[in-house]
Parts: sequence; C-alpha cells; structure tokens
Amino acid sequence: MATTIHPHSVAVPQNAPAAARVAGASNADRASRSGIWVGIFAITMSFAAFTSALFVREGTTDWGHLALPSILYLNTFLLLASSAALEFSRRSLAPARLIQPGNARKSSAWLLLALSLGLAFCVGQYLAWQQLRAQGVYLASNPNSSFFYVLTFIHVLHALAGILALLYLAARLLAARAPVRRSFFDNTAIYWHFIGVLWLYLFLLCRFKL
Repeated sequence: MATTIHPHSVAVPQNAPAAARVAGASNADRASRSGIWVGIFAITMSFAAFTSALFVREGTTDWGHLALPSILYLNTFLLLASSAALEFSRRSLAPARLIQPGNARKSSAWLLLALSLGLAFCVGQYLAWQQLRAQGVYLASNPNSSFFYVLTFIHVLHALAGILALLYLAARLLAARAPVRRSFFDNTAIYWHFIGVLWLYLFLLCRFKL
C-alpha cells in the first residue's frame, strides 16, 4: 500500500536561517569568552612564576632596596580610573546582543576617556623608567631593578594589547557603519579590568618587596 506524503505534513520554521545565525553567534560569543579566560589564566601563571622567582632571589645576600619612582602612584590612579570609566561605558549600553553605533554616544564618551587614561598610564610608566635611569638605576644595576624593569615592561605590553582593543572599539563605535557585538565589548572590559587588578598587585609587590 503506497503512502502519500502531503507537502504540508512537515512543518519547516520560516525563521530557520535567522535561528541558525543566532545560534552561531552565541557559539562564537562563548568561544571568545573562553579564549579571554584562557589568556588571563596564562598571564596570571606567568606573573606567578616571576613572583616565585622574586621570593627566591630575595633571600640572597646582594638583595637591596629600590626606591620606587613617585609617579607610580599617579600611574596606579590613572589605570584604575581607566578601568572604572570603561565599566561606566559598558553599563551605559542597551541590553542587546549588538551595539548600534548611533545609540552608543554616552558609552563612546566613557570609552574614549578610558582609552585616554590607559594611554596616560603607559606614558607614565615610561616616565618612571626614565626617572630610574636619571638616578643611574638600569636593568642590570641590581636584582631589584631587574625585577622592576621586567615586571613593569611585560605588564605594559599586555596593557598595550588592551589599548589596541579599546582603540578598535572606539573606532567601530565612532565610525557608525556597522553594529558591534556586545560580547566583544564585554570581553575587552574583562581583560582591561584584569590588567588593572594585575597592576595593583605588581605595584604592591614592588612597593613591599623591592
């Protein structure tokens, strides 16, 4: 006995392509978030290794004391203020998966402030190195200065990576051509907050151990 299949017996969702795009975007968002946390974990482990090496080296006879440049206090404030400005920028966005550039003027203003403060922090770190050089303290002067230059230089490299991400976000929002994924903004904020917390840890480490 033959079976007749009617064309309307199988329901096909009309929004299947849209649903597939949403599912693909969600997967991409989860992958990028995982990538951020993997990167943060790797950076944390590298600085943990430097910290362990510092504690071991501290017990040697040639370990002295390094007078930190006073500008580091200002630099700490600048980076923490940049992190706060970026959080204000993130919270001023509408709760949507895509950020429409025309609807993010307030967020863009906070973002530009965060970017400016981040750049000022990097300039301040360079000035701190120049202050040490003016005092005759170089990378190879003593173990304390070696750790200071290495720790702060590697941190600045990671901070510059964050600044590039902030610059890209600002350019996308100000260009007003295409929407920006909210997940990219959130991931950038997570990374930048981590850079701020990491510097606060390094600053206290240098303050009390170097």
